[in-house]
Amino acid sequence: MTSHTLLLKHADLLCTMADASAEQPAGIEIRDAGLYARDGVIEQVGPTASLPDDADQIIDMTGHVVIPGMVNTHHHLFQNLTRVVPPAQDAPLFGWLQTLYPVWSHLGPEHIYWSTVLGLAELALSGCTTSSDHLYLYPNGAKLDDSMAAAADIGVRFHGTRGSMSIGESKGGLPPDNLCEDEAAILADSQRVVEAFHNPARHAMQRVALAPCSPFSVSMDLMRETADMARALGVGLHTHLAENVEDIDYSLAQFGMRPGDYAEAVGWTGDDVWHAHCVQLDSAEVDLFARTGTSVAHCPCSNMRLASGIAPVREMIDQGVKVGIGVDGSASNDSGHMLNEARQAMLLQRVCKGGDALNARQTLALATRGGAAVLGRDDIGILAPGYAADITAFDRRTIDFAGSDWDPLASLLFCGPVKASHTVINGRHVVANGQLTTMEMGQILEHHTAMAHHLMQKSGHIA
Repeated sequence: MTSHTLLLKHADLLCTMADASAEQPAGIEIRDAGLYARDGVIEQVGPTASLPDDADQIIDMTGHVVIPGMVNTHHHLFQNLTRVVPPAQDAPLFGWLQTLYPVWSHLGPEHIYWSTVLGLAELALSGCTTSSDHLYLYPNGAKLDDSMAAAADIGVRFHGTRGSMSIGESKGGLPPDNLCEDEAAILADSQRVVEAFHNPARHAMQRVALAPCSPFSVSMDLMRETADMARALGVGLHTHLAENVEDIDYSLAQFGMRPGDYAEAVGWTGDDVWHAHCVQLDSAEVDLFARTGTSVAHCPCSNMRLASGIAPVREMIDQGVKVGIGVDGSASNDSGHMLNEARQAMLLQRVCKGGDALNARQTLALATRGGAAVLGRDDIGILAPGYAADITAFDRRTIDFAGSDWDPLASLLFCGPVKASHTVINGRHVVANGQLTTMEMGQILEHHTAMAHHLMQKSGHIA
């Protein structure tokens, strides 16, 4: 196979996230900088003058700030088909779900494919290069295969998770019975998709994790058996936990324990586990996560949108919990803009903890190498030799950044938010000059609109 080289040069500022410390949470920051990569892997990073002069592809980054591609640790990509559905706009989590479950019951393979394509394109346009996706609904022949195919076509590094729901309303769960699956079938398909799609190799473009939806939609037995299977197969574990007060009340009523105790009881703590939200964790649960290496995907916009509360992120970080940023589903955000999500994470901690609770560099670290750690990866989230050439660049020569030249890196969070000028994944352009390169946007929007209207018509929301 022919080798491909990439040279970025003359970035106003390049932030590596390498060799980070408490004093320098964003790691090394280099002026008039760039990097050189071969076949999707970085070989050199430094001042432009120290880099090779030639490559197969050369990108002049004059006027740009360059950072590692951001890592999205929690999403439900299918939900971008049902943004701002009126009855769900003002509902908290449980009511919101009960409104949308009937709409989602009409999903099929095409809905999953096109919503995944659109959602990953939206993320890439905001500077995200790696995304997880929590797909827990499989009606009408839909499979995880549909989202894995979409991710390959759009070119975003992807962690697909085989979610599931097995305890419906008739058994005391929240979802309708028709969206639940038999647990033996769930486990069989979980093994199938891991064997079909999971690539444990360094710099892999696709991996799989196992992800029963939540304590209020699956049995404790399924949680335990899934944990055993994931560890036997060498893949990660993901679920929702302690998202809001209703979540806590359900756990106490059904299991007689708080979510942290529940997670420990079913084997869902450890460095191969990441939980979404964790808004209502108490100090003992934060300590449990810190001691066991359990990670958290923080989703501030969704937590605000659904009135779930403010996650104790500052406490988590101080205790040593691994924390990443997640945009969450685009029916509860309702956006897939990673830079905006990071900005909200910073601001939300300041609302409850003070003006210095979380600074811009600490927050960018959560959105990049922090997310990589949450997903169990040591090959992304940092710009350094041996890491994947996953890069995003923001053009500061715009009105959004005017008057912020004294700290170009911090301006990414304090100003804007803006879209990325360039997003490079595995050494290849996915976004160039602000435009998606891998698929035609008009086609994406046409198919997505058709899928969204189909769902709303089938569920009786529109004529």
